[in-house]
Amino acid sequence: MKKIFFLLLSIPLMFSSCKQEKQSNGKLNVVTTTTMITDLVKNIGGDSINVQGLMGSGVDPHLYKASEGDVTKLANADIIFYGGLHLEGKLVEVFEKMAHQNIKTIALSDALDPKTLIRSELFKGNYDPHVWFNIDYWKSITSYVVETLSEANPENKLIFETNGKEYISKLNALESEIKTRIETLPKEKRILVTAHDAFSYFGKAYGFNVVGLQGISTAAEAGVQDVQKLAAFIIENKVKAIFVESSVPKRTIEALQAAVNSKDHHVEIGGTLYSDALGNAGTEEGTYIGMFKYNVNTIVNALK
Repeated sequence: MKKIFFLLLSIPLMFSSCKQEKQSNGKLNVVTTTTMITDLVKNIGGDSINVQGLMGSGVDPHLYKASEGDVTKLANADIIFYGGLHLEGKLVEVFEKMAHQNIKTIALSDALDPKTLIRSELFKGNYDPHVWFNIDYWKSITSYVVETLSEANPENKLIFETNGKEYISKLNALESEIKTRIETLPKEKRILVTAHDAFSYFGKAYGFNVVGLQGISTAAEAGVQDVQKLAAFIIENKVKAIFVESSVPKRTIEALQAAVNSKDHHVEIGGTLYSDALGNAGTEEGTYIGMFKYNVNTIVNALK
């Protein structure tokens, strides 16, 4: 906490020095937070912008802390795209400071109608921030990125718009493909138990009953009672498999598996899902579309 406070106090001074070192090649300097957002902005901007992502594969945005190197990247940005809805919980104050320094900060959740979002009483009464698991929402966010980049860099507006249309076309194809895949899984088997409650939008959109061992934010740890309660749910509903998440330590799911198996009901760990971060760069799972396909295939294969 002391380190974050120091960074917040030092941001105005660091901004002034970093801005003097900023090198321009005629392209927008864009900084993104999560890997999903980085992938999206790169698809829209292509070679017409410079994109730097703060978070890599396997990084939990709920717990992510800004480093001094991050502050330098943020200071050199023309635009910063972040998820919003307190997804990047420990960076919120940093973004507020940047706004006061006349750096354009864009919460992508602003593209969505709050009336359509999922509320959570367990997350300080705020909305569930995992909106990328509804592909229709991601299409709206894509259009918002196109609009924002076009306003900031009108000479490349046609490029952004063309790339945006192509990407939305790919998202349409993705949605058609995963719906077909999900239809192969009987409705009574569509119970998704994961490390934390990141898949509610997925469940609502595609007909799954989703239960997370931890809450929406991984900052809230699961206790013994949480494990025992969910173990009873798994046994009662004859759930075949439960899932680890790439950005959450697997020990909590392993504890849940042990609790279930100790009561003479065998449950498998069905695989690792990508929730708050994509897979490694350069792999299929390192893209939003590849991640979504991988998750759905992993879920369907394990629960059949």
